[in-house]
Amino acid sequence: MLQRTRNGKGKTVLVAGGAGFVGSHLCDALLARGDRVICVDSYITGSEENIRPLMNHPRFRMIEADVCSLREMDEPVDQVYNLACAASPPQYQADPVHTMMTCVAGTGNLLSLAEQHGASFLQASTSEVYGDPEEHPQREDYRGNVSCTGPRACYDEGKRAAEALCFDMLRAGKVDARVARIFNTYGPRMQPNDGRIISNLLVQAISGTPLTIYGTGEQTRSFCFVSDLVAGLMALMNVDPNPEGPVNLGNPGEFTINELAAMVVEMVPNASEIVYRPLPQDDPQRRRPDISKAKELLTWEPKIPLSEGLKLTADWFVTTLGTEAEKKAVQPVRRHVPVAEMQLGA
Repeated sequence: MLQRTRNGKGKTVLVAGGAGFVGSHLCDALLARGDRVICVDSYITGSEENIRPLMNHPRFRMIEADVCSLREMDEPVDQVYNLACAASPPQYQADPVHTMMTCVAGTGNLLSLAEQHGASFLQASTSEVYGDPEEHPQREDYRGNVSCTGPRACYDEGKRAAEALCFDMLRAGKVDARVARIFNTYGPRMQPNDGRIISNLLVQAISGTPLTIYGTGEQTRSFCFVSDLVAGLMALMNVDPNPEGPVNLGNPGEFTINELAAMVVEMVPNASEIVYRPLPQDDPQRRRPDISKAKELLTWEPKIPLSEGLKLTADWFVTTLGTEAEKKAVQPVRRHVPVAEMQLGA
């Protein structure tokens, strides 16, 4: 039976993808609030280093599992956050079939779990559902310009399908499901090799290698610091009543990639030259969220400007890139269960 989210502390919260970049920060914030956290992660793109400080926390439990084969939990669960999916193009394109199945079968399994426990559910969707947008900035009622056959479709269409599952379960009165459309997010614990523009440029600048820009560099992005995003996710999970529609979460400040690269060069003393490479297929030209809905419903908006967040992220990369733990994190990701072996039922 659908259960409305209740504000308060002391919940048992399942975070799928909790060892990932955003997921680990969410686990931190939930524990700080007084909740009990069950982290589920396959470590395909997540890192044990992200949650190592939490392993001995009395209210933290780690389960190594793929959401595509996840079954019943052996204890009550009040809330489920689904962040379980590779989120950068090189990672989700490495095994596109698994990416699609994570979005569809994995989300289906987690929704079934939420239904069984009467738990509220938050789906981490993405601005990629807007594709290469013909509307700017992007509002939640924009239906997008997505290629369903291109190399990014496994993620773009997978996330669109996951949203459809969430809203079908909500309309059926089975799960109190909420959907966050997340725009570019950055901060400490990003993987150095994840292929995202901020991690790419910072790692290249710190290592003294040429900074790579794809296309002309005039394409735009909006960058939200991870602590701001986590605050938005928690606000969306706990708002009452259910918004009954997707909510954009991101920073509306818009920067060209050339502007971002210039900031990195100024910030990192040994930064090298900038080189330009061809733009990947279906790469969006403009990306900026309209967050009017989040402001109105959640009383939320980002607080950390790019200049401040970028410095915090650069400092983190400088401190951690040379450690043995970080070297392990840059190694090839673990093998996951092949699609043929997955249990796809709920």
